[in-house]
Amino acid sequence: MADDAKTPQSEAPADNTSSEKSATEAAPKKAAAKKEKPPAVEDKPFADFIQQDYLPALESAFAEQSVKDLTLGFADNQVTGSWQDGQRQFAVYFPQGDIKKQRAFSWSTRKGSSGIIEPFLIDERKITLNLLVFGVIQRLNAQKWFGNN
Repeated sequence: MADDAKTPQSEAPADNTSSEKSATEAAPKKAAAKKEKPPAVEDKPFADFIQQDYLPALESAFAEQSVKDLTLGFADNQVTGSWQDGQRQFAVYFPQGDIKKQRAFSWSTRKGSSGIIEPFLIDERKITLNLLVFGVIQRLNAQKWFGNN
């Protein structure tokens, strides 16, 4: 019986060292996996991000709100949109050509003129594609411009 009691004790350290080796071997693999993470879409050059990611995401969000005749544009660090034959318009301004810096928003219900320009997403620490899209939809939904309001 004395041998039986010693056997589990002698096996325990061997198991601990092998599990320690597994843990130390796994750590470099996890670190390597983190290094291979692709850059966020928000880290793209400004114009590429707007044209390749932001405009298509806005178009999809408006489609979910049943807006069918949306026209989106991008020029002079400004994203513009209109629908209902130009009767509903909005603009998102990026004066410094960077989504992480100062941003502004305006909307209008008549052709050719914009409303008051106001700050846009100023309290957010991290600006993401989804947040930029959500901000536009939220602002326009507050104006009761979408179907169920």
